[in-house]
Amino acid sequence: MVDQAVPSATLMDVARLAGVSLATASRSLNGSTRQVGEDLRRRVVLAAVELNYTANAQAQAMARGRTDVVGLLVHDIADPYFSSIAAGVMRAAEDHGLLVTMASTLRRPESELDYVAALRGQRARAVVLAGSRVDDPEMLRRLGSELASFEATGGRAVMISQKKLPVDTVLLENRAGAKALAESLVGLGHRRFAVLSGPRDLLTSRDRLAGFQSGLAAAGGELDPRNVLQDSFTRDGGLSAMTRLLDQGTDATCVFAANDVMAVGAMAALRQQGIGLPGRIAVAGFDDILTLRDITPGLTTVRLPLEEVGAAAIDLVLQPRGDRPRVRRVKGQVVLRDSTPPLT
Repeated sequence: MVDQAVPSATLMDVARLAGVSLATASRSLNGSTRQVGEDLRRRVVLAAVELNYTANAQAQAMARGRTDVVGLLVHDIADPYFSSIAAGVMRAAEDHGLLVTMASTLRRPESELDYVAALRGQRARAVVLAGSRVDDPEMLRRLGSELASFEATGGRAVMISQKKLPVDTVLLENRAGAKALAESLVGLGHRRFAVLSGPRDLLTSRDRLAGFQSGLAAAGGELDPRNVLQDSFTRDGGLSAMTRLLDQGTDATCVFAANDVMAVGAMAALRQQGIGLPGRIAVAGFDDILTLRDITPGLTTVRLPLEEVGAAAIDLVLQPRGDRPRVRRVKGQVVLRDSTPPLT
């Protein structure tokens, strides 16, 4: 004998049991801004519990034109830089009753297009894109078109990145932070530098390199072009680039890695070749990711308030926007630690 499925309770069933209109039942359960008396609301809630009524989220989204979901797109979920931003997004979203769904693009720009299109189809309230843009005008054009379609259907888009598209943006001042770091390192007595940079088309890496070069020019440091090595913007990329730098020979007394995970890889390469830390080569990074608390020696870096950055993106989602997209600028702070001792 096959059991027959028990039909699910409907909102009409809840309204009938509570003795209220269908509209009152809907407002009581769906978070309407129109006020419902507490006695009526309690009757509706108790009726819903008794009937084991579950609201149809898809139907609610159709009625309101959106869900309470925020899509967060990051480049690499394993990178502490992105996990810290995600923590800030989720904390702020929870404070306002929003649900965050996160996806990793695996550093493939094409994936952002697919995810934004999917979130538009799901009527997400907002999408937050965290991560550097690439020097690809056609890809920017396509992403801009997709985000425009997303916002045209009532969603909101926020970028944590460079200001390259007409949407609200949390802009990290990478150039200024790297410039200040270079000046501080020259102030410690270093004159000859090397840089471990990310891919040439990655704008965050490019901005940090340009800022660092500007700081060296202003303070009197030297950067031989042969001492600028590109690799992936990861720990393994830092290890690979540092290994190549050591193999080719370098007179640099200080190495700047364009982000902290590359710096951690660079420190590992130094240890593999028996070069102590701190020793004849100092190392600095950028971001001040949380995992640096367990790194010895402490890594000199530029601190970005990454959780605050994520919270700022949600703040932009919630605030009314005028005719023009807004920009929230976030400055970095140089933090000197034991990985860059003064030269004597």
